[in-house]
Amino acid sequence: MLGLGSMGLRHVKGFLQQYDCRITVVCDVDAFRRKEALQEIKQVYGDDGCAQFNDFRELIARRDVDALCISLPDHWHAIPVIMAARAGKDIYGEKPLALTIAEGRAMCDAVKRYGCVWQTGSWQRSTWQFQFGAELVRNGRIGKLLKVEVGNPDTPTIGPQAPMPVPDGLDYELWLGPAPWAPYTEKRVHWNFRWMYDYSGGQLTDNGAHDIDIAHWGMNCDYTGPVEVEGTGEFPTDGLWNTAGKHHLVCRYANGVELFIGDRSRYPGGVRWIGERGWIHATRSGIQTEPKSLLRESFSAGSARNLSDRQDHRRNFLDCIKTRAGTIAPIEVAHRSITVAHLGNIAMLLGRKIRWNPDAEQILDDPTATAMLSRAYRERWTL
Repeated sequence: MLGLGSMGLRHVKGFLQQYDCRITVVCDVDAFRRKEALQEIKQVYGDDGCAQFNDFRELIARRDVDALCISLPDHWHAIPVIMAARAGKDIYGEKPLALTIAEGRAMCDAVKRYGCVWQTGSWQRSTWQFQFGAELVRNGRIGKLLKVEVGNPDTPTIGPQAPMPVPDGLDYELWLGPAPWAPYTEKRVHWNFRWMYDYSGGQLTDNGAHDIDIAHWGMNCDYTGPVEVEGTGEFPTDGLWNTAGKHHLVCRYANGVELFIGDRSRYPGGVRWIGERGWIHATRSGIQTEPKSLLRESFSAGSARNLSDRQDHRRNFLDCIKTRAGTIAPIEVAHRSITVAHLGNIAMLLGRKIRWNPDAEQILDDPTATAMLSRAYRERWTL
């Protein structure tokens, strides 16, 4: 278990419930979080046999580790994933896939090259309402698809924060890793990394990673992307957190479908597919359709669904480790869905439309935007 914060501890508890795996190592730069995870593990296993590390490189070097569950801040996804793939580990990796499009492509290439099983933490794919909604759309039950709407929460804001002493037990230098150096303050680290561009991309990449993924599933765009992205965002004028709060994106695809992504003052949460003959709105709470008769639809074995009825995301990962089959949330799919959010952030930051070639994964005729497909790393760190 690599990363033991909010999601990481949830995964500790989840994998402890699986009958055919054992957690043998935990790793985090925060000693308090390691202690918390070890307490959970001991309650189930009844012994102190689980090792702990501060540095992920020691974990990856362990030959007795078959698989990793990686729940780190976004700026710490690419390097451990590529190292773990080279070391022959199978990987459950949290969303959003990567901090940049260039990192995502490098991660996809490494997972493919070294043949590791990959599961993205896009767990909505393992719930019935999102599966069923995507199936309805892909089977033409609302006619020709016209547009899709995704609603995100607002990104929070905070005022300027004074530097603080690094608390005992936190390896802050390693927490920063490849990101630019910045003084420690408690509102920078752990959960709050989501709201700063040095480490993440705001709600557009945090919540958006889930719902853009589901939107693409129904659109049958798992392995492609938009050809144009434009949008606007409201950015803080001061303070520590600097990602866009309210935001609105229009993403156009080669087949004419438009994907609208915005804050929830514009669009409700979840995913709404709108077609010529009705609409489908899937959320974590359930599913609504118009006409309501769509809720009684069923699909034959030969239908165009090509989806899954598996309900447990971690269980699917463990089963695929055994069979070497593809998981329900492959890395290439995660890369394509979060690419939309990354392009949206680039468009908002530059204040102009981005033209995108999804086959070549290139921005067209915009050198400044192209430079934003990757980030410079601090000295010592490379992919």
